[in-house]
Amino acid sequence: MSIKVNEELCIGCGTCEALCPRVFKLNAEAKAEVISEEDLPCAKIAAESCPTQAIEIN
Repeated sequence: MSIKVNEELCIGCGTCEALCPRVFKLNAEAKAEVISEEDLPCAKIAAESCPTQAIEIN
């Protein structure tokens, strides 16, 4: 499975980073980026919590 962030939808609220700091971090443009794909259960929680549904897990 892969984790992706749609930067066009991301508003940089930081929810994903707060929930899963080992998976997501905000970059210099204040957009979330994936830094690891090793904690899929946590990433799924972050995807469900994303206010703009910018996180895709395939």
